[in-house]
Amino acid sequence: MNGSAPGPVDGAAVSGNWVARLRNFISVPKAGGEEYCELCTVPLPATHPHLAEPAAHRLMCVCRGCAMLLGGRADRKFVRVPTDVRRLANFRFTNGEWDALGIPIGLAFFYRSSADQRILAFYPGPAGSTECTLDLDKSVHVFEANAVFSELEPDVEALLANRVDGAHDYYVVPIDRCYELVGLIRTQWRGISGGPEAAKAIERFFAGLSQSHREVAHA
Repeated sequence: MNGSAPGPVDGAAVSGNWVARLRNFISVPKAGGEEYCELCTVPLPATHPHLAEPAAHRLMCVCRGCAMLLGGRADRKFVRVPTDVRRLANFRFTNGEWDALGIPIGLAFFYRSSADQRILAFYPGPAGSTECTLDLDKSVHVFEANAVFSELEPDVEALLANRVDGAHDYYVVPIDRCYELVGLIRTQWRGISGGPEAAKAIERFFAGLSQSHREVAHA
């Protein structure tokens, strides 16, 4: 998995020391770019499965054997990250709902954390992934009004929202794709506003999603 651990997160005084645990959620490639299964240490190809360890808020690069052996555990100690990408054709955040969540930019992803027993929201930036400190009363209303949030597979699926420059694109994606986007932005960001490199990286990322998704209607 190409990417690096998120940097400092705003609002560090988060219940359960979430910030410290989030830094372990993305594995860092070995020196020289080589990657190995984090469970059995066999070399990995560029494209390989990932397992989530929900209790540790950790995402692991693994071989197919370990993914098959451990990814379906009944106790959910490890959960295999899916590969399916779905574009939500009819899904919409109203401007009021988006503003109620307090997300300062037009990109964010949301997922259900089984360890935290709630939906977590993050947005990418030059320092990595920043958790949005949600107003519980307002956010619960927004999430209950959109059934897709309750349908996300905990810990491994996310709703990715792109509202940049007037876009209204919403996808259900594997959680590792969200951190792929975080890594792209982090490495391409220049200056205060990000610059054209970051804008092009975001555009290419969503163009790739649009080519690989299956479209589903959602009320």
